[in-house]
Amino acid sequence: MRKFILIWFGQLISTIGSQMSGFALTLWAWQLTGSATALALVGFFSQVPRIFMSLFAGIIVDHTNRKYLMILGDGIAALSTLAILILYLTGQLAIWHLYLAASINGGFGQIQQLAYSTSITLLVSSKNYTRANSMKWIVHYGSSIIAPAIAGFLYPILGLGGILPIDLMTFIVAIVTLARIHIPQPEKEQGRQRELAKIDNLWREITFGIHYIRQRSSLRTLLIVTVLFWFANNLGAAIFEPMILARSSGNSQTLGAIFSAAGIGGVTGAVVLSAWGGTKSRINSLLAGFMGAGIAKIIFGLSQSLRVWIPAQLCSSLNYPLLGSSETTLWMEAIPPELQGRVFAAISLILKLPGAIATLIAGILSDRLFEPAMQSPSILSSIFSPIFGTNPGAGMALLYVMSAMSMFLIGVVGYKLPQLRQKVSD
Repeated sequence: MRKFILIWFGQLISTIGSQMSGFALTLWAWQLTGSATALALVGFFSQVPRIFMSLFAGIIVDHTNRKYLMILGDGIAALSTLAILILYLTGQLAIWHLYLAASINGGFGQIQQLAYSTSITLLVSSKNYTRANSMKWIVHYGSSIIAPAIAGFLYPILGLGGILPIDLMTFIVAIVTLARIHIPQPEKEQGRQRELAKIDNLWREITFGIHYIRQRSSLRTLLIVTVLFWFANNLGAAIFEPMILARSSGNSQTLGAIFSAAGIGGVTGAVVLSAWGGTKSRINSLLAGFMGAGIAKIIFGLSQSLRVWIPAQLCSSLNYPLLGSSETTLWMEAIPPELQGRVFAAISLILKLPGAIATLIAGILSDRLFEPAMQSPSILSSIFSPIFGTNPGAGMALLYVMSAMSMFLIGVVGYKLPQLRQKVSD
């Protein structure tokens, strides 16, 4: 675990910087546009190249040194941050520059994340898979405790030009950490012939992961359930920040406090899971996490008070290390290490395509349907205004609650599917 922990630490520092700059860029974009669609498009343009890159990322990761791929991802992200900083300081930064940077980072980030995920099985023993995966969530949520609080405080003082250089310094830490560590590469063969392990043409390489999953009913069902969950999750996540900003009159401290609460909840869940190791039934943990996250998000969307938002967000984030680690561990246990690059890439492709669609339509639905309908006489406002009000953000809150209810129901339905009760590796 020592090598993994060192890599993990470097990524934690880098992620803190990236979340600080992401938080600051969100505030800058909201002040510039006041549009949920504009913010959602940043996420959309990040996901589109990830979809395309997923076609080839598995081949690249299975045939290239994974350490160098991770360094490349951090390096490209650092250059993008530097470019945005220069544009801002020269007064030329526009919203479309964020879309371009998101696209570049998304494509290379997809390869980096896949290289990171597939290196876990080579750095830690199988009994530590859940712990290692829960530590990945500590990176995400641990940075969410610190980064938004710092950025929310510094942004009114330093502005975007003062926060982006901090991000650049954290990339250096991540790259130096990776450069000093040896990451083993998977063996091409492990004593016996794996089905379809040797592929002799590019198209079969690209589609290998999809065929591998399609031939196994339990894996197919697992993938369908997770696709539905993450579609609903992304639909709500795309309007999360603009909803809060609209309902708090653009208050950066309110947004920062909620993100910090998310970080505390996520880290707490990840630390508990890391120490505990998880339940024997990964499926039960996955579905319980779906339902728990959905309930907490319903409560969050129904409220307009920071006193409710903070505990609701904390409870929501508690579930993600459990459901995320359970999901990843199920795939790790079912797929041999030498096939994981291509199969994981296929999973990522299938998850990201509907996720990108959800991100795109969320902003459009908010700005063109739900927000206007809730702020004027309509069927929606007559039914839901007693619950959500008619102020800015009410329509986004309604859409957010609808997506959260879907997340909960997907978890309920999952318990009724016998295919999920089969051993996933069958």
